Amino acid sequence: MLARMNRPGERLCLAVGAVLVASGLFHLGVFFVDGGPWDGPVSWRKPFTFGVSFGLTLMAIAWVTSYVRMSERVRGVLLVVFAADCVLEVGGITLQAWRHVPSHLDMETSFNSVVSMALAVGGGVLVVVLTAFAVASFRREPGGPVGMAVAVRAGFGILLVALASGAVMIGHGVYLTRTGHQLAAYDSTAPFKPLHGVSLHAVLVLPLLAWVLGLTRWSEGARLRTVHAAVGCYAAAVAGAVVWATVTY
Repeated sequence: MLARMNRPGERLCLAVGAVLVASGLFHLGVFFVDGGPWDGPVSWRKPFTFGVSFGLTLMAIAWVTSYVRMSERVRGVLLVVFAADCVLEVGGITLQAWRHVPSHLDMETSFNSVVSMALAVGGGVLVVVLTAFAVASFRREPGGPVGMAVAVRAGFGILLVALASGAVMIGHGVYLTRTGHQLAAYDSTAPFKPLHGVSLHAVLVLPLLAWVLGLTRWSEGARLRTVHAAVGCYAAAVAGAVVWATVTY
């Protein structure tokens, strides 16, 4: 796996991803020392979870896209943009956590509005970049060991669900904020968080499984069936999260 990660853009993503994960873990320590609520718009949970999630996702995308058949130049540019955007997102969330104000949907002051809108725009950039990778994975079959093509395509397909749920959370929250329902805007994101979290990491979990299976002595048929079963289980989990979001919304 690591032998594939030798291009400058890939090394950059691995390094930045590791820093973001370390930042997230650091803020978990801050939570244990400083205390405060775990839930809610102002919590040390946010720089912890966003740091770890963005860091892992950045490293996963750098690795997984090495199996996607596309222009290396285009892929390198997209990876650099993605890395910069991950830093922007985690940085903005972390800044607001230390200021003890909400990071998203906060229009109380001019500065907070700028941060909130920057995070929203950054989210739009994430959608564009990740959708470009997803489209490329479906245009030409990804390479790699048996089952990797299925895992990569399924991972990106489920990732698009995460992007859609994130867009719904931000869009509806902004609408509530603009119409004078600030507290309702913060609460409105809760039903979608399980769906967003579960679907976000399929692009790492499924290809990683396919890679691990490639190290075994199982037959190609057994490995492929296992990947298909894992995709089915993951899809069922996402469907369950969709039902939960629908019922609790």
